[in-house]
Amino acid sequence: MQHTKIPFKNTKIFSPFFLDYIERKETLKKFYHRAPSIQSFEAQIQEKQKSFSIDSRTILSETLREQYKELKISNLVDNNIKSLKDATTFTITTGHQLNIFTGPLYFIYKIVSVINACKQLKRTYPKYNFVPVYWMASEDHDFEEISYFKLYGKKYKWDTDQKGGVGRFSPKSLQSILKELPGDVSIFEKAYLKHEKLSDAVRYYVNELFGNEGLVVVDADNRKQKSLFAEVITDDLFKHTAKSKVETTNALLNAEGYSTQVYARDINFFYLENNLRSRIERTTDGFTVVDSDISFTDEEAQSLIKNEPEKFSPNVILRPLYQEIILPNLAYFGGPAEVIYWLQLKGVFDHFSVPFPVLMPRNFALVLDGPIARKFEKTGLSAAELFDEKTHLFNDWVSKNSHHNLLLTDELKTVNSLFEKVKKQALEIDSTLGPLVEAESKRAIRSFEKIEQKLLRAEKRHHSDKLRQIEEVKEALFPNGGLQERSDNFLNFYQQDPQFINKALAVFDPFDFEFNLLSYPYSK
Repeated sequence: MQHTKIPFKNTKIFSPFFLDYIERKETLKKFYHRAPSIQSFEAQIQEKQKSFSIDSRTILSETLREQYKELKISNLVDNNIKSLKDATTFTITTGHQLNIFTGPLYFIYKIVSVINACKQLKRTYPKYNFVPVYWMASEDHDFEEISYFKLYGKKYKWDTDQKGGVGRFSPKSLQSILKELPGDVSIFEKAYLKHEKLSDAVRYYVNELFGNEGLVVVDADNRKQKSLFAEVITDDLFKHTAKSKVETTNALLNAEGYSTQVYARDINFFYLENNLRSRIERTTDGFTVVDSDISFTDEEAQSLIKNEPEKFSPNVILRPLYQEIILPNLAYFGGPAEVIYWLQLKGVFDHFSVPFPVLMPRNFALVLDGPIARKFEKTGLSAAELFDEKTHLFNDWVSKNSHHNLLLTDELKTVNSLFEKVKKQALEIDSTLGPLVEAESKRAIRSFEKIEQKLLRAEKRHHSDKLRQIEEVKEALFPNGGLQERSDNFLNFYQQDPQFINKALAVFDPFDFEFNLLSYPYSK
């Protein structure tokens, strides 16, 4: 597999906010703790080691043993779970929703990023152990976001009337989709048809795909874990500290010219029970659960927090804090939007004296199968040019490859010079003639621009076969104008190449902030 790398900035697809963070712009330094580099981890290790208790480690390890008890696991996963009790073991985490059949391709890239990060950290800091973690967003209730995936250009959608936290859904009704899918999908058949909950099914197939790399799957929908979060639940319900901290940070970011994307509520918890996950709101005499008949007094709330903490599910504002409280975590790997919203949360972490993790951008990639790689080579385009907008790319390619001069630049200079002379002469005769000459000059320029456009269109027709090849490459790598990794499912490549994940593991560098272009070999 041929591997090409493109600097993030050269792709022109990332926001200035994200690029400023990667480039460590001075104005953003107060919004994070340590920069995204492998050198930052020495101090991060020391800080996390001091703040994370042995009791929390024991609870984590015991919880994972319980969650994994029905799975056949690799020695590496077993050792990683065991080692989490040790004060010299730390996690590197990414998180994602429970999209069916893994969802978009970047789900795989996220996990590859944390696995490779752990390997590099072990080489750099051999005294410590590093466990790659996939955090399942099992409590999420936004079913629409996980309900579909695209395979070989066809969209498959899961129809179910189940409600509440998606991790608690039964996956058995996915059998109808399984029957429609081409190729070998045995991993997903065993996952969805032999497990009662979606979270268990996801743990199964993620373990099948990445267990040999030691990846540990964490489901935080758990009573013991939630008990460690009791202080934060109480604070949020009664004091609303998170809201004030996020609002302060948002104001500071806005003042620096950055747009924020998440906003805190007074209460940043949902009530989670059976088929329900709904917002908690304050009332004059206690609390109510939106879209339900559930309510409780202040005293009842305190009792619930103590005895049934699993009923409190954090939203996007407090989920990161929950993660960092129950894991001996050093870094979080996410996409551009995730990195940005984490920056909005540092004030919340500081308030609760929880070390803010190193925020790392996940790896990004475009994958060219053999036929697309062949077409790409024939176009003569560079890797960076692939990211250009299609119309601009077409125009630029035709201009560079035409035997004719399609730009009337010199002619326009001549025309402008002539009109300047005419204008000078006209003004000498009658000062009111100036606007007339300027209007005619603009009209002439527009005429030349129209001629240029017609010349370009005519030349495009002469190169229609080549432009069609370029369009096919663009559509394969940027379906409907978006990134391949946000649309295609990994089965698009895994079914053709069972070594696809291993090949990504071989080339992705989590500490090298560049876009990966992976091209399969082809017959010339």
